[in-house]
Amino acid sequence: MNVRHPLLILCGCAVLAAAFAMGLRQSFGLFLAPMTLDRGWTASGFALAIALQVLVNGLSQPICGQLADRYGARVVLMGGAVLYALGLLGMSLSGGLWVFTAFAGLVMGVAVSAAGMPIINSALTRLLPENMRGRAVGLGTAGSSFGQFLVVPGVQLGIHLAGWQGALFLMAGAALLMLPLALPLNDRVTVRATGAAEETASQALRRAFGSTSFWCLFWGFFVCGVHVSFLTVHLPGFVAYCHLPSYVGAGAISLIGLFNVIGSLTAGELTSKWKRRELLVAIYASRAVLMAVFMMVEKTTASVLAFSAVMGILWLSTVPPTVALCARNFGVRWLGTIFGLVFMGHQIGGFTGAFLGGLIFDLTGSYDLMWVIAIAAGAFAAVVHLPVRDPAPMAVPRPA
Repeated sequence: MNVRHPLLILCGCAVLAAAFAMGLRQSFGLFLAPMTLDRGWTASGFALAIALQVLVNGLSQPICGQLADRYGARVVLMGGAVLYALGLLGMSLSGGLWVFTAFAGLVMGVAVSAAGMPIINSALTRLLPENMRGRAVGLGTAGSSFGQFLVVPGVQLGIHLAGWQGALFLMAGAALLMLPLALPLNDRVTVRATGAAEETASQALRRAFGSTSFWCLFWGFFVCGVHVSFLTVHLPGFVAYCHLPSYVGAGAISLIGLFNVIGSLTAGELTSKWKRRELLVAIYASRAVLMAVFMMVEKTTASVLAFSAVMGILWLSTVPPTVALCARNFGVRWLGTIFGLVFMGHQIGGFTGAFLGGLIFDLTGSYDLMWVIAIAAGAFAAVVHLPVRDPAPMAVPRPA
C-alpha cells in the first residue's frame, strides 16, 4: 500500500486543526469595540481578560503536554476542541465582565493549550520519521498563520452579518470541526511503545532542567514571545503614532500572517537540511537587524508594509528548529511536556512584550525605547542559542 496517502491525510488534518485553533484565537481583538460598546465595559477590562488567556495558556501548556505524552495527542486535542466551543459560548452569553473574564481568560487559556500548535507539532514529531519532522512541523506552524490570514476576515464578516454574539456562536460551531480533524493524530501507540524503554517524566524533567540547552531554548523562545506580542498588540498603534492611515496597521498584521506561511515552510525545510542551532541564531539576528533598519528609515506606507512582509518570514520560523532541538536533546517520549515548558517561556515573553510596550508608551509618549529593547533582545536571543547542543538523531542518553 502506498504510504503517501495516510501521511498526506495526517499532515492535512494537522494543518487544518492548527489553522482553526490559531485563527479563532487571533480573532478575539475584533470583539473589543462591539462588546465594550454593547455591554458598557472598559477596553482595559476586556484586554485584561485576553492577557489572562495568554498567561493561562503558558502555564497550562506543560500540563496539556504531559497529558498528551501519557494518553496521546488525539484525546487532548478533542478535549481542547470541546473546551474551545464551551469557552466561546460562555463569552457570547456573559452578562458581566468577570464572567466574561472567566470564560475568555481561564477556559479559553486551557483550550488554546490543549488544541494548540505545540500539541499538534509534538504529535507530528512522534508520528513521522526523522527526515520528515522538520517539514511537518513547518506545515503545522504555517497552518497556524494561514488560519490567522483566512479565519480572521471570516470572523469579521460574521460580526457584520450576525452581530458579535452570533459570530461567537458560529465560532463555537467551527471549533467543533477540530474533533474529526484530530482523529488521524493518534500517537498513543507510539507513546505506549516508547514508554517502557525510555525514562519517566520526572527523570526527563530533571535532565531537562539540568541542561544548559533547555534554558537557552527557554530564554530564546521568551524573546520570540516578546517580539510577537509587542508587534501584534502595538504595531497598529505605532503606525497611527507615525500619522499613517489606519488601514496600514491592519494590512501590516495581515501581511505578517501571510508571509509567515512562507517563513514557516522554509524553516521546516531548513530544519531537516541545516543545523538547527545555526538556523535559530540566524533568525534572531535577522530580526534584530531588520528592526534596527526599520527604526532608521522614514516611516511610510511602503516601509511599514515591507518591514511587515520580511518580519512575517521570521515570525514563527523559530518553531520548527526549536521543536527539533527539543526532540534531539530530550527525545520524543516526553516532547509535549518539555516543549510545553519551553513554550511557557514564549507566553511569558508575550505577556511581557504586550505589557511593557504599553507601559513604555504611557511613560514616555513614544515606542522608541521599546524598539531598542526589542532589538537588544533579538541580539541576546541570537547569542544565547550558541551553547545549545544539536546532537544527531537518537543520540539521547537513557537512564541506567
